[in-house]
Amino acid sequence: MPLSDDQPHTRTRLPVAEQPHQMTTRQPRPVRTLLTVLLVVTLLVIAVSIANRGKPDPGPTGSGNATSGSGDGAQAGSAATAPSGTKPVDTTDNGIANGFPHTDQGAQSAAANYATALGSAEMFQTTSRHTVVDTVSDPTVAAQLQQRLDAAFTAENNGRFGLDAQGEAPKGLTFVSRTIPVGTRTANYADTATKVEVWCTGLHGLAGDGSTRPVSQDWYTLTVTMRWNGSDWKVTDFDRASGPAPVPGDQQAATAQQITDAVQRFGGFRYAR
Repeated sequence: MPLSDDQPHTRTRLPVAEQPHQMTTRQPRPVRTLLTVLLVVTLLVIAVSIANRGKPDPGPTGSGNATSGSGDGAQAGSAATAPSGTKPVDTTDNGIANGFPHTDQGAQSAAANYATALGSAEMFQTTSRHTVVDTVSDPTVAAQLQQRLDAAFTAENNGRFGLDAQGEAPKGLTFVSRTIPVGTRTANYADTATKVEVWCTGLHGLAGDGSTRPVSQDWYTLTVTMRWNGSDWKVTDFDRASGPAPVPGDQQAATAQQITDAVQRFGGFRYAR
């Protein structure tokens, strides 16, 4: 029967060893431990990224790793064109850059600039063509290259571009011949000689109203062989091969007047690897 409030209560105390055990510390939680580990790893990755951010890109390793032979596809030791941070040279001869460094990158810069000169409108007139060839070529082969190019730039050849025998455009029209290097690659490098492939796109034709040969684009690879003459890289030979050409884009062609204005407004570049 229930106890009344005035009845004495009996309290039993158990020995300490027999009392229910209460946990005084928390058991580790697996999820919390995993999150802690992930946080530490993330912080380490961020720290490494920040530490490496200021380090320079090793880039191409220079002439010592260039491989011989042109071949197809990428070769071990040859690198695709990438900015090196090297500024274009600031000296010229007859308007053409010169004084390139005695390095693999210097040779590639020279080849790009010489490709631009050899693909210019000046090549279609005898006097200016001779000036270009004398400027970019090694003196030991200059006369041979002059004869070769004189035989190529004939009155018949000029006629295919709508020019007269002297390389002049019809009155009211502007003749366009520009070469734009897209990339360079060392095919064979040595301390005293080198061969550089220059992938180019070119603009050729007559700009202006009534032109029957509108300015069009082509793609080709110019292989430039050069010799170090003690102070600069100079051309000893060159060869042109068609392509590789990308698929034409879906873009509306400019009008004749727009092309004429662009040619007159926009100048060319000096190139550095």
